[in-house]
Amino acid sequence: MTAPDNTSPEPISAEDRAALAESIRDVLRRRSDSAAVRTAIESAGRIDRSLWETLCGEIGVAALAVPEEFDGAGATLAETALAVEEVGATLSPVPVFSSAVLAVGAVLASGDAEAAARLLPGLASGERIGALCWAGPSGWSTPGVTAEAGLLSGTAEYVIDGESADVFLVIAGRPGDPDGPQTLHEVDARAEGVTVTPLPLLDPTRALARVHFDEVSSTTITSPAAIAEHVRALAWAMLSAEQVGGAARALALTVEYTSTRKQFGRTLASFQALKHAMANMYVSVEAMRSMSAAAIDALIHRRADAAELAAAAHAYCSEQYMAVTGEAIQLHGGVGITWEYDIGMYFKRAQADAQLLGQPHQALARISL
Repeated sequence: MTAPDNTSPEPISAEDRAALAESIRDVLRRRSDSAAVRTAIESAGRIDRSLWETLCGEIGVAALAVPEEFDGAGATLAETALAVEEVGATLSPVPVFSSAVLAVGAVLASGDAEAAARLLPGLASGERIGALCWAGPSGWSTPGVTAEAGLLSGTAEYVIDGESADVFLVIAGRPGDPDGPQTLHEVDARAEGVTVTPLPLLDPTRALARVHFDEVSSTTITSPAAIAEHVRALAWAMLSAEQVGGAARALALTVEYTSTRKQFGRTLASFQALKHAMANMYVSVEAMRSMSAAAIDALIHRRADAAELAAAAHAYCSEQYMAVTGEAIQLHGGVGITWEYDIGMYFKRAQADAQLLGQPHQALARISL
C-alpha cells in the first residue's frame, strides 16, 4: 500500500465555513449549556459521550481532517480549527482536541498508509476515541515512555481524555537515550499491562490521566524521525484556536455581566474605565485570532516557518487568554471566581492551557533557536 497523500485540499468557501461553524454552534447551544457541561464533568470518563456522538454523527466533526480515502471529509485543518474554536467557546468536554486533532494528526504525520487505513476510519466516525501519550515527568520535552523490541515501558503524564480512549498513540524514546530519536506506537487502551489513572484537575472541563505501560506489546507505526516536532506544531496551532474561542466567550460573558449589573444607579458597562478595559480585551482576542489563523494556514500549506508560527501562536495566545480571563474576573468582581459563575471556568482553562504541551517560555525558546 502506498503512503497516504497528505497534500491538503484548499479550504472550503467562506460561506460553507460559516455554515459549518453555525451548525456546530447550534448543536452546542442546544446540547452543551453551562448545566450540561457541569453534569458531564462529573460523569464517567469526565466527557459528554452523547454530545460527542451527536457532533460526529450529525456534523462529522471527527472526520474533518481525515482524507476521503480513509472515510473522512477530506477538509483541511482550517475546518477542524473551526470545530476546536467552537468547542473552546463552550468548554464542552468532548474529545475533539484529543482524538480529532492529536490522535488523527499523529497518524497522518506518520505517513504510514497501513496504520492510516487501520485507525482513521474508526477515529473519523467517532466510534473510537484516540489519545496521545507523550509527556514524561519533566513535561513534553522528553517522552515518559520508552520502546524496546516493540515493548513499551514507562509512564505518560497529562494524557488528554485518557480515561475514555479506545486506542493510545504513544510517542516513545529509547531506553537510556532521552535525547535520541522518538518513535510512534499504537496500543489498545485495554491491553494487558496498561494502567490508566485519572488525575486531579485545575481545569475540571479537560480530563487528564496518567497512563503507565508495563512492557506492553505495541504496533510500531512507521514515521519520520521528527514525528514529535510535527505533532508539537500541530498541537500548538490548534490549541491556539481553542484559546481564541474561550477568550471570545470570556469577553462576551463580561460584556453581558457589566451590561446588566448596576452600581450607583448605572450599569457597570456605562463607566468609561470599564469600557476601555473591555475594548482592550477585544483587541487581544482579535490579535489572538490573527496569530492562530496564521499558524494554521502555515501548517496547511507546509510553509517553512510553520513550526515557528505555531510556537508563536502558543506563546501569544496562552498569555493573552490568561490576560483576558484575568481581566474578566476583575470586571465580574468578587463573584467571578466562584463556582456559580461560568467565567471562573474559563480562567482555569486559560491557566491550564498555558501549561499544556509546553509552557509559553519554552515555545519562545524554540523560536529563538
